[in-house]
Amino acid sequence: MPRLKIWLEAIRVIPRISKEQWDELDLVARWLVATRAAVLVMTFVSSAIAGLLALRAGKFHALTWGLVTLGLLFAHATNNLVNDLTDHAKGVDRGDYFRARYGPQPLEHGLLTKGQMARYIAVTAAVALAAGAALVVMRGGATLTLMLVGCVFVAFYTWPMKYIGLGELAVIVVWGPLMVGGGYYVITGSLDPGVIAASLPFSLGATTVIFGKHIDKLDQDRAKKIRTLPVLIGERNARAAVIAMLVSQYAILVHLVLAGVFTPAVLLVGLAIPAAVRTVRTYGNPRPKEPPPSYPAKIWPLWFVAFAFDHNRRFGLWYLAGLVLDVVLHRMLTGVALA
Repeated sequence: MPRLKIWLEAIRVIPRISKEQWDELDLVARWLVATRAAVLVMTFVSSAIAGLLALRAGKFHALTWGLVTLGLLFAHATNNLVNDLTDHAKGVDRGDYFRARYGPQPLEHGLLTKGQMARYIAVTAAVALAAGAALVVMRGGATLTLMLVGCVFVAFYTWPMKYIGLGELAVIVVWGPLMVGGGYYVITGSLDPGVIAASLPFSLGATTVIFGKHIDKLDQDRAKKIRTLPVLIGERNARAAVIAMLVSQYAILVHLVLAGVFTPAVLLVGLAIPAAVRTVRTYGNPRPKEPPPSYPAKIWPLWFVAFAFDHNRRFGLWYLAGLVLDVVLHRMLTGVALA
């Protein structure tokens, strides 16, 4: 039970642990902590959306979806490890830098050596590539192209994309059209424009998270010449962009319902609106210099990203719940049994 408890904790949040605590962890727990498994949930949601849309179309294939999910999760984990290795090598995470404050940076905090980190990356990437290779053999078509595009994002997100204001745009593409649209294509062998549209509400949510993180560390990034989009457009405009994306998440879903793409069941996502309101209110003001008295100490220095992450997780889970109901209703209305 203690082992399962730390696994679940690492999936729920990014735990702050000492070297002594790290040494007591099992290999799985270390991997979950090192890869920041809590954010891998976003990738699972994108893959789940693709799977549910395939099920809705009567073209779901469990093994294919399982391989898609495995490949995407391990590709995302590889990116996180590469991000830490790259930033460590460039000296970005040294000292009091934001990344080294909100959770364990394996290299900066001495949890892993460079050799050990390289092995973590090699094994994690190998799993992702093996899943991708299996899908290429099984599905053919554009599967190889999609896999190669994914490899480009994994290899080059940290540098140079993040350094020239393309990181945030990459998130919109990756967590939406690439993961959901590409995943749907691999599962079904076809692509529906409605699938791309359906991917955008969640990919916009994922983008608010990365925007929040980059706004939180905007001053440090500017000093280190890391030109994220918030650095380029300024904090005020970046906060306004996040608010616009939050509103768009719900507006797009309402449009899809009115257009007949989905049944009203997906509007169950409205249960995430209270979290959206809290997030909008937070983004309406500059980042505080110090945490408010009631703010959990274990969360600070996360501020904008914490509110965006909380909303995105709620939005994603309610979106999935709404899609499950939509699939059932759609299949009942069309008179076709669930595959």
